[in-house]
Amino acid sequence: MANVEHSGRPAETLGATAVGGAPRRLHVIRLGLWLVAAVLAVRQVAAVLSTPQGERLTDLETWVGPHGVLHVKGSLYDSTRFTGTPFGGLVLKPLTRAAEQALGWGWTFGTLLLVVALGLIAARALPQPVSRRTSLFAAPLAISLLMLSLPVRSALWLGQTSIMPVLLVLVGCFVVRGERAGGLLIGLAAALQPTVLLFSPLLWFTGRRRAAASTGITFAACTLLAWAAMPHDSATYWVHHIAGAGLGGRADGLANQSLHGALLRLGCSGPAEIVLFLALGTAVAVLGVRRAVRYARDGQLLLAVAVTGCAAIAVSPTAWQHQLLWVLLAVVGRVGRRSCDRYVWPVAVILVMTLPAKMLLPHMERLNSLRDNTVLIAALAAAILVPFLSRTSPYYQSPVPPEYAAPVPSRFRHVPVVPFLPRVLTRPNLLLELLLMRVTYAAYQRIRLGVTADRATAEHHGHQIHRIELWLSVDFEHWVNHTVAKVDWLRGFLDYYYLSFHFGVPLTILAVLYVRRPVDYRWARSALGLATGFGLMGFWLYPLAPPRLMPGLGFIDTVHGVQDFSKPNYGTLTEFTNQYAAMPSLHFAWALWCGIVIVTLAPRWWLKPFGLLHPLFTLSSIIATGNHWFLDAVGGATVVGAGFGLQYLASGPRAATAAATAVKDESASDAETAHTGRAPLGQ
Repeated sequence: MANVEHSGRPAETLGATAVGGAPRRLHVIRLGLWLVAAVLAVRQVAAVLSTPQGERLTDLETWVGPHGVLHVKGSLYDSTRFTGTPFGGLVLKPLTRAAEQALGWGWTFGTLLLVVALGLIAARALPQPVSRRTSLFAAPLAISLLMLSLPVRSALWLGQTSIMPVLLVLVGCFVVRGERAGGLLIGLAAALQPTVLLFSPLLWFTGRRRAAASTGITFAACTLLAWAAMPHDSATYWVHHIAGAGLGGRADGLANQSLHGALLRLGCSGPAEIVLFLALGTAVAVLGVRRAVRYARDGQLLLAVAVTGCAAIAVSPTAWQHQLLWVLLAVVGRVGRRSCDRYVWPVAVILVMTLPAKMLLPHMERLNSLRDNTVLIAALAAAILVPFLSRTSPYYQSPVPPEYAAPVPSRFRHVPVVPFLPRVLTRPNLLLELLLMRVTYAAYQRIRLGVTADRATAEHHGHQIHRIELWLSVDFEHWVNHTVAKVDWLRGFLDYYYLSFHFGVPLTILAVLYVRRPVDYRWARSALGLATGFGLMGFWLYPLAPPRLMPGLGFIDTVHGVQDFSKPNYGTLTEFTNQYAAMPSLHFAWALWCGIVIVTLAPRWWLKPFGLLHPLFTLSSIIATGNHWFLDAVGGATVVGAGFGLQYLASGPRAATAAATAVKDESASDAETAHTGRAPLGQ
């Protein structure tokens, strides 16, 4: 391993090397990023300290005894809630309990300082060369990501010490000078978290043999010291629980993201599971360390640390959520030759480490195994699978750039085209598109469910819409609803159309565009996203009861059955949907988007009329089933128009149209040159 003087970084501090010649605009952005990091830190601390006692720092509270933070008398593992090593308990015992509230404040702010230090060190450890912009933004971005990550949030909430081993390893690798001092710190980390011993072979095979020896000696000395001071607890931890296995929650619980936990969740148990776990763990450890050695020799020391840490997660008997911070460090690895591929890995890591697994994968039984082991899969991928680029690769610093359409003039004199939204002509990365699409839809569902509205307000708005429709003479919903309800085959068709085609048709169109028309795919996808965003604003600003939930108007709910209006909570937020999210109708909005895309892009004239059928059938279904007013469809058409309009305003006409126009202009120019023998004016 290498420390600071071997990492290739200059001796000056980050601020001294980057601030002097940076443009004012970069300074403003940097200040904004630091402000975001500060806000996130304050928010996390406030969330912990504002929670009543007994509901926060729950793991820390279980350690509290009558004479100090830990039970001075008796075993640390009486309740099996303390999951640390005996040495960790020995270190914590001197802490006194002068006041429980003061302990909570001190512990929380101390953990916060550790997170800040971790982010600063990780930012300084980035492999060279780094651009000035990266050096300016790395520290606040690292701290912000750490604050948002599930392991840090879990450690703050539970009162855990799992950030300390990661920080000790980074300090030992990148801050302290001298191999013995670095090995001493990594050995202390291993005494707190035994799987950190996996760093010892990494140190050995990268030429840091004194550090490797120091790591092993320090770990052994700390463990023996704890054994001498607490022999019963040491025997309980190392012998009875086999290095902590069985402490804390159930080993097959979702919180245990190790190979052992995954095998138990898959139904493997007994001696067969132990043998399989040992075999797989050994293979992961060997492959992970070999890859880490290669990246360390390549000068990517932080990536080597992350790969080793990810391997340690997999081979640990238990790897709880607050112990998974190593995966986030793997975000520094670079993957892919094209620019559009470069973002897949960091985005995937950030999403896995900041969002719950149910937002990443849909709730489908066939995906349960993937969803239950999301972090473990990410750790295994970083340890043994992902082909991170070497610094000697020509694509490391200069990936293949995308192809852009020619710039266009502003649509309006005082509203310039947004400069950071260039019109890309090449196909985006499919995995990144699917991942962002899934997360965006999960966020849409949560926001839609989170829009609270009382029944009286929603019904009041329903009466407003009904009166407006009466005044405009477009109140035909009741007639259509009752007419369709009397025709069984038509009722069944429209009910099925309402429930089944809302998602399938837009997804099919996006898939066809991605394969056949990648340039137009970006245009259509962005317009759909903007329209959906405007729709969410409508749900929040104007909660509206649909006709089927309006008592006294006599509508028939053909899809859900008869409503019991005597129950006061019949129309409140449910587990699946916000029943008062009627204005605008995104059913019709998405269908109209499909129609516009088909009419605009269909290659044959006779295909274009088919683009009108889906919006027509959708409009019929939402009115016939009593799920929307006619004006809801008007609202849906409005948000679709706003989506396409904002897309046009920000980036001009479709990139394909601009490219075709440029080719036509070039052909005309060549023809004029050939005819006159001279170039046109201005060339």
